Amino acid sequence: MTSPPLLLRHHRPFIAFWFARIFTASAFQMLTVAIGWNLYQLTGNVMDLGWVGLIEFAPRVMFMLHTGHVADRYDRRKVAALCQTLQGMIALTLAISSATGHVTREMIFILAFLLGSARSFEMPSTQALLPSIVPVSLFPRAVAAAQAAQQSATIIAPAFGGLLYAFGSVWVYGPSVALYLIAALLMSNLPARQAALNKGKATLDSLLGGIRFIRSRPDVLGAISLDLFAVLLGGATALLPVFAKDILLTGPWGLGMLRSAPAVGALLMSLWLARFPVERKVGRIMFTAVGVFGVATIAFGLSTSFWFSMAVLVVLGAADMISMVIRASFVQLETPDEMRGRVSAVNGLFIGASNQLGEFESGATAHWLGTVPAVVLGGIGTLVVTGLWIKLFPGLANRDRMVEDKNP
Repeated sequence: MTSPPLLLRHHRPFIAFWFARIFTASAFQMLTVAIGWNLYQLTGNVMDLGWVGLIEFAPRVMFMLHTGHVADRYDRRKVAALCQTLQGMIALTLAISSATGHVTREMIFILAFLLGSARSFEMPSTQALLPSIVPVSLFPRAVAAAQAAQQSATIIAPAFGGLLYAFGSVWVYGPSVALYLIAALLMSNLPARQAALNKGKATLDSLLGGIRFIRSRPDVLGAISLDLFAVLLGGATALLPVFAKDILLTGPWGLGMLRSAPAVGALLMSLWLARFPVERKVGRIMFTAVGVFGVATIAFGLSTSFWFSMAVLVVLGAADMISMVIRASFVQLETPDEMRGRVSAVNGLFIGASNQLGEFESGATAHWLGTVPAVVLGGIGTLVVTGLWIKLFPGLANRDRMVEDKNP
């Protein structure tokens, strides 16, 4: 009998989706490395690294209700492809500006806002597509395999981007354009089973449907809010340029390696979860993983060794992947197809808040308290949140199976 992983391997629509995720993730990670290093070189101000994260995150809040409605009202493949094309045009603008020597702090901020806007519309459509591509029986493995694809790109692209940056930023921005356009082509040609499109006008009631759905599911609410606060406090990625340059005494290549390290752990864990999905003691495993994430954050903040920092970032990435796969699996499986775009938009806001808003929090705290204290206190905050959430959401902490509510 063919095993589930083999079924996924020979599932052509999923493979196309899989490669689109690789190319999109690669392009974005390369842009992140180049923009961060470019901005820090221009201004030397750690606070600017926090600002660029906040600016990129802002569109997710501004457009949250509309991004989900768009994903439920229009063809999700076309929405995702259009957004990827727009991101390619942003990368092209950066490439041309770099080649002509016209990159400025203000330009980076404006393009970061546009990039965040395109991503805010892309993510709900992309996330809502996967359940319509693969059967329900393979969905948890498909989530893990899709994450493995993204993390594979996240390992290679930052290091490759850092290496290319040594020859000039245009050598990073240029390939990003091609990767975005290839991803858009793959996404636009996906076959997908999408529920009848909602052609009605957007109303406040329909726009708020995703929020109401999540509030009606305490386990889902607890899981995504845990990710929001724990990763928001514990995230230190915005400060990696500072650690690379001022603490670990490395350069653009070292920065790329540091950015890749969490993805190494995430990739290894996602491959494991694709083969052996979490089926029992889901709540306990998720809370343990978040606690490990906090401890790894503290260890990274205290490290002055490049290779030890790499090691703890690998552990951090593996722990984060467990929480991510558990959350994504049961949120999508418990959501009706006609609402997946709106629910994914809300979930994406939580993810974005924990990442981009966390970057601003890290930059601001580092500006006020110093880089090392900011990271260490963030890790401690993650542990505090983990303990508090166990008390606030006992049902989630004691949850046994991923989709046990579906078959009481």
